[in-house]
Amino acid sequence: MTPDPSRRLFLGAAASVPLALTLGTPAAHAADSAYVMSYFTETTSLGAGSDYGLHLAVSTDGLQWMPLNQNNPVVTPTDGALGLRDPFILRKQDGTFVVLATDLKGTDWSYVSQYVHVWNSTDLRTFTGYHRLKLHDMNTHCWAPEAFWDAGRGQYALIYSAVNSSGHNVIMVNYTTDFVTASAPQVFFDPGYDVIDGDMAVGVNGVNYLYFKKDQTLVGARSTSLDPGSFTAFSTGVAHGGTEAPTLVKSLTSGTWWLWGDTYTPNGVFYAWQSGDLSAGTWTALDQRTYTQPVNSKHCGITTITGTQYSNLVAKWGAPAWNRLKSYNFPDRYVRHADYVGRIDAYPFDLYTDSQWKLVPGLADGSGVSFQSVNYPTRYLRHYNYRLQLDVNDGTSTFAGDATFYRTAGLADPAWSSFRSYNNPTRYIRHSNYVLRIDPVSTATEKQDATFSVGY
Repeated sequence: MTPDPSRRLFLGAAASVPLALTLGTPAAHAADSAYVMSYFTETTSLGAGSDYGLHLAVSTDGLQWMPLNQNNPVVTPTDGALGLRDPFILRKQDGTFVVLATDLKGTDWSYVSQYVHVWNSTDLRTFTGYHRLKLHDMNTHCWAPEAFWDAGRGQYALIYSAVNSSGHNVIMVNYTTDFVTASAPQVFFDPGYDVIDGDMAVGVNGVNYLYFKKDQTLVGARSTSLDPGSFTAFSTGVAHGGTEAPTLVKSLTSGTWWLWGDTYTPNGVFYAWQSGDLSAGTWTALDQRTYTQPVNSKHCGITTITGTQYSNLVAKWGAPAWNRLKSYNFPDRYVRHADYVGRIDAYPFDLYTDSQWKLVPGLADGSGVSFQSVNYPTRYLRHYNYRLQLDVNDGTSTFAGDATFYRTAGLADPAWSSFRSYNNPTRYIRHSNYVLRIDPVSTATEKQDATFSVGY
């Protein structure tokens, strides 16, 4: 969430709601080999690229993400505010999925909903049973809903942020077996100060962990119980600027834990930290070279899935028809055009489509590549006096040669890419003072300037 910190709503009376018993069987998580991310999109200007439906991205390593459905929503709420924030995917005990989300469209923090959006899905390719679930009768919100299985209760705990009678946000909980009806709300975690965006890791060496946002930082609490009121804050807070929306993820291939968060702005930037021991409560920032968020993504949730589910999601929703290119030595910057000049700039920026490219067969040699602009599809990156600019293809052989490059192993890192000029074969695309040009490359710095990651 990105709440207005001056807004404080107060609790009213809460009504008890009866439970319906429909328990499932445990899911087979041992087969998981990939990850799915849920998110909504928001741009700096809150204009094009902001979409408050459910978006999905997939990853095989938990760090490099590929948005599905061309970064468009796969489903959108049809009730309440007609939009969502903070989506979360839980794989239930029977192996199917439930999607939860805040009932809020955009940034109208004055909108108050006692409901959360709910969808069911067997495979995250179709979504059924859409409804809103009412969690309380209080004069406050239900922000950033998440859920986990409480084996001792034989129920799911649905946690969310709401304001208590003292006027600050706390983490609330309702219990449910079916996400159709729920128990009366209880305070799950109230350390005496404002907390939102709770995220859980349950049963890690006998300990349960709750991470949350406190004063623009991500902080952890822990308990050997899942009982409301049993958690105690313990960790050192981490942040990169103002940071919110903590998401804990366990690597499927190592003992590493990742903690994701995004900045407290529209079109927030994701940052990630890692730890080999949740009990230590300390985190080390990951190099931004190692991870890439889906473009415009905000407040993500990450769930592990099987390799078959990964393949089926890509088959259903499709891979992007475009790429973004990240700089090796300035990994917060992406190749873009601005006033038709090729350069690298720090993400986010408007328009985000300035950084989207179709890598098409080279105009002068199909074994090479040319960079076709997504938002100016008649224009391509070409060199002119060794500087790269975005020009309309005039159909000449000179233009074709200037706009064609050979993709090679990265000069600074062979897992990345470099691009050699077709008609100036001793020169590579590089940045200099953030402007793109083609130059001979020899020094270590020049090799880094000429190395890029081709992703999304």
